[in-house]
Amino acid sequence: MDAHVAEPGLAVVEVAAADDETAVAIQELLAAQCAIAPADRTTREPGEPGVRLRCFLDLRQEPGT
Repeated sequence: MDAHVAEPGLAVVEVAAADDETAVAIQELLAAQCAIAPADRTTREPGEPGVRLRCFLDLRQEPGT
C-alpha cells in the first residue's frame, strides 16, 4: 500500500521487524523523537516472514503534542 504526504515535515514510516514486540519498540523510539500518529497493530503478509507496522510522523511538532 502506498502512502503519500502533502507537506514538508511529514513522513510515513513502514517498519519491517521479526516480531510484534520489536516493531512496537521501534515505534516507541520514533515517538520519543517527534510527534507521531502511532499504529495500533502490526500486519503480516501471507507467505512472508515477520511483521510490518506503518506510522505517520510530524517532524514539525514536539513529541507528545
